[in-house]
Amino acid sequence: MNIRYKAGLLAITVTPLILAGCGLESAGTAATAGATKQMELEQARKTQEQVRQQVQQSMEQMNKRNEQLDGAAQ
Repeated sequence: MNIRYKAGLLAITVTPLILAGCGLESAGTAATAGATKQMELEQARKTQEQVRQQVQQSMEQMNKRNEQLDGAAQ
């Protein structure tokens, strides 16, 4: 085997591995971004539920206060 043949064989063997490595990095980056978005979505849902509960509590307090005021006015 001559040197040119070995160099060509090496290039043919290494090039796909290098390109595959780039693809794996992209896939890993996409997976990380997806996981981050999922965590953000879960946090947003938790925040939405907390706000909903706070609004509900405020409405209940307001209704109780209105009932107290109506009872005192009579």
